Amino acid sequence: MSNLTINADRLIGHIEELGRLGRDGQGRLVRVAASDMDRLGRDRLVAWLQEAGLDVAVDRIGNIFGIWKDDTNAGQAPVMLGSHIDTVIDAGIYGCYGVLAGLEAIESLKEAGFAPARPIVVAAFTNEEGVRYAPDMMGSLVYAGGLDVEEALATVGTDGSVLGKELERIGYAGPHEPGFLEPHAYVELHVEQGPVLEREGIALGAVENLQGISWQRITIEGVANHAGTTPMAMRSDAGVAAARAIVFLADRAAASPTPTVATVGTIAFEPNAIDVIPSRATFTVDLRDPDEARLGEEEAALAAFLRGLATSANVSIRTERLARFAPVTFDPRIVSLIEDCALANSFSCRRMTSGAGHDAQMIARVAPSAMIFVPSRDGISHNPAEFTAAGHLAAGANILLGVAARLAAD
Repeated sequence: MSNLTINADRLIGHIEELGRLGRDGQGRLVRVAASDMDRLGRDRLVAWLQEAGLDVAVDRIGNIFGIWKDDTNAGQAPVMLGSHIDTVIDAGIYGCYGVLAGLEAIESLKEAGFAPARPIVVAAFTNEEGVRYAPDMMGSLVYAGGLDVEEALATVGTDGSVLGKELERIGYAGPHEPGFLEPHAYVELHVEQGPVLEREGIALGAVENLQGISWQRITIEGVANHAGTTPMAMRSDAGVAAARAIVFLADRAAASPTPTVATVGTIAFEPNAIDVIPSRATFTVDLRDPDEARLGEEEAALAAFLRGLATSANVSIRTERLARFAPVTFDPRIVSLIEDCALANSFSCRRMTSGAGHDAQMIARVAPSAMIFVPSRDGISHNPAEFTAAGHLAAGANILLGVAARLAAD
């Protein structure tokens, strides 16, 4: 199997074709979860799975599985390869890479006459991006037992839709209970979404851990009043209080010698009028750190600052936790196997931490898991300008193929 390679033209063709599906009237890629655009991508993926001769299964949360098994290995726990095909709004085309590379690895192994000792499955998990429904990585979280399927299906989206009803509407409310396949191992291939590999001239990343993530929504209540007649010292300005909190987060993260990052990604004022002091400011906070203790310290520091801010700014503040995921350490054996396969193929490789959330962090709860990264040009992602060269895409898929073959031979 050492000389086996994937069909790079077929892989790139699939990525580019899927990248054309789910465009809005402005030409933006908007394949958000359980939407009509998502259905287009799902239908195309299922067709490819069927053309590859795989059994297709869909579970109740809409996760899609292409299963390669036969009578000799059907009773064994499968090797699972996967990721997602949903996108953010105005996305790039490479989020689907892990799914399509998983399909390509299976097709190439089949064509080479490889006989796996256990099934190999490619998975496309629902709502990884979390744009329409929260939390992100929802499909894999439900699959791993971290969120009840009924609760997930009842989730109300940003547009007022209900996830379960939307899955039914687009034809992807499947019959299988999440977790019906218990993986022997899980491997996810992804573009890095960061600048490290490109900057260091390294072909591959063997991802050994993944940052913890804390999402909160902060609501600050002040008093709406006239912008011209209310003296500065007599204001209860929710907008100014929000600005102070945002600066606190940015300054604290920037001054820290740790990998901690902090982001305020959304903000809204009420009544949102140019000549009215804001009575309410609502914003989100995204905190990330690969160390659980440090992540907890950042959460505590923000909470303490907000308590003091409520007094000094004469406002009331409440916080709502939207999501909280602990840091993940991936399976050392699989990480080493990725490095071995890279070395055998003469690719440079380094161990890495993932700064973004991925389905692998959820599946790691129930199966040995790891990830492979390939370079992203300028570290750009979640953006139509994101780009990974075809050679890097093929290299990552070849390593995925080699790792899958080794794991499936156990």
